Amino acid sequence: MLLVVAYSRAARTSLRNVHRSHEESVVRRFGRVALFEFTELGAFLALRLRAKHPGDVGVERVEPFNEFETVPEAVREAASAYEDREQASLPYTAFADANGYPDPESMVGEEL
Repeated sequence: MLLVVAYSRAARTSLRNVHRSHEESVVRRFGRVALFEFTELGAFLALRLRAKHPGDVGVERVEPFNEFETVPEAVREAASAYEDREQASLPYTAFADANGYPDPESMVGEEL
């Protein structure tokens, strides 16, 4: 997919117009940000926006997030178990210590 970010009001207006005109190529739009299909038409629309608003439109290629391929099993299990905890007010650090899950300090510097 292509991530398109509009930084100016005029670029946001153009992005909105492209979304309305080419809904089949826009996967999702979040105000000033949109995800375009990774197709020639998606690239054409993104580059057209960047040509119309130089410096005000950013375009990046993104890949869908596959948690089973990218994230260690211990981290996936910790996230699921923490959301299923009995005490909603229990901080994650205390939960991790009590249940043997990775602590935030050990996860903070680990690249996926």
